[in-house]
Amino acid sequence: MHYPFWDQPIGYGVLMATIAVFHVFVSHFAIGGGLYLVVNEHLARRSGDAQRLGFLEKLSKFFALVTLVAGAVTGVGIWFVIGLLAPSATEALIHNYVWGWAIEWTFFVVEIAAAMLYFYGWKRMTARAHLTLGWIYFVAAWLSLVIINGILTFMLTPGRWLVTGNFWDGFFNLTYWPSLVLRTGVCVMLAGLYSLLVASRLEPGDFKAKTVRLAAIWSIAGLVVTMLSQLWYWKAIPAAVTAKALQSMPTPIWFIGISFWLAGAIALGMVVLVAFAPRKLGTSVALVFMALGLAWFGAFEWSRESLRKPYIITGYIYGNGAEVTETENYKRDGYLAQISFRTGDDGADLFRHACRNCHTLAGYKALKPAFDGTDRAFISAIVQGTQHIKGNMPPFLGTAAEAEKLAGYLRERIDPRPLADIYKLEGMALGRKVYDLRCGKCHVLGTASDKSKSLAGQSTEDLNGLLDMAANLGEGMPAFTAEASERKVLVAYLQTLGKGGRP
Repeated sequence: MHYPFWDQPIGYGVLMATIAVFHVFVSHFAIGGGLYLVVNEHLARRSGDAQRLGFLEKLSKFFALVTLVAGAVTGVGIWFVIGLLAPSATEALIHNYVWGWAIEWTFFVVEIAAAMLYFYGWKRMTARAHLTLGWIYFVAAWLSLVIINGILTFMLTPGRWLVTGNFWDGFFNLTYWPSLVLRTGVCVMLAGLYSLLVASRLEPGDFKAKTVRLAAIWSIAGLVVTMLSQLWYWKAIPAAVTAKALQSMPTPIWFIGISFWLAGAIALGMVVLVAFAPRKLGTSVALVFMALGLAWFGAFEWSRESLRKPYIITGYIYGNGAEVTETENYKRDGYLAQISFRTGDDGADLFRHACRNCHTLAGYKALKPAFDGTDRAFISAIVQGTQHIKGNMPPFLGTAAEAEKLAGYLRERIDPRPLADIYKLEGMALGRKVYDLRCGKCHVLGTASDKSKSLAGQSTEDLNGLLDMAANLGEGMPAFTAEASERKVLVAYLQTLGKGGRP
């Protein structure tokens, strides 16, 4: 609330993911790839395998480019973006972990220097010196993960830090160890998948078969570690967090399930590959394996980020940047009193600071289609009850007057026509649309919040009575303010739900 607002047309989630997801892939590959190179160099030198040493030298070229260029640039890019998107959370991370960041950057400098020397030292250094340099690189890279992991896991499970403010209480938090083991497994898996991709371009023969088998073993070993530690990780998250996710965030939970299926598909594919076709592996098949591996890791990272909702730092800062410790001040004085840089348009300022971190008007997570065809009173009620809406949204901590101003700002920017005119619908289809807009924001069919079974046997008069008293049926429920024609089709649709139907 105390920083200027960076307003741009791209959804914040998309912008952050574009940089962060790519950086996460690169950084984990940089660690696992370093281990793969030095272990295999050691084995090749011990057995006098010149062909394998040549393969590893070629492999290290792309590895060095990725580590030195893509990793470094996207790492700086993350700092730039989070500083603009979530300045309050970035400030908290810097204040609490400045020495952690400094140590991580020290390891990173060692890692970069070692990677350059390792690549240029294949024919310029003794075998012992080159291997030593490879181990220095890997250890520095992994220790960088050791530090970053403490800060990443802190954001989901700060634990006792919320009470003590102690560095170590936040760093060695509930999910620190399972996450460290999981990410180490991911590093090994990605190294195996990449070496498999490079090996797919080799000429068919015994060397290709041996290289493919080794890469597959690395991939499977990494997968086994990640799957076991992912279960450990889930159990380490406080029950209140996982229970809330299971209740109100079906999509992230679905992605967690998908991640296990993806892991199974990779493991099965690797076993089949090793058993039947190590000499015939084509680049297209190797690319599919790499895509599945990245999809698995992406599904895990996306679900992990989503579990923090409604917070950026759990229990400390909400997703819109509002500090939990300032809750009473917000409720008493409102948001506007806390916004240091105001534009003169109160509605716009409230939208930017209360909503814009996650939502746009017509793009990413758009609010316009969520409110088209509704009225100001309904929008105001939804704003004041955001914590009850699907997706585990932060509460609106401002005053009722500010909710009205925000509702007015949104109302001026939506389509005010009746839903039938906007969407060209009628009958049950229109009833479903009314349900989605007026009821489905909280009562999502097929989830824990689905109340359709309670409608069984309700008459038209009963259902109209429920709509009349909607604002009194539960905390945060808005009054039913739609026009009579929309009420009629909604009642008809609700009766089909009470009979178990899904038009």
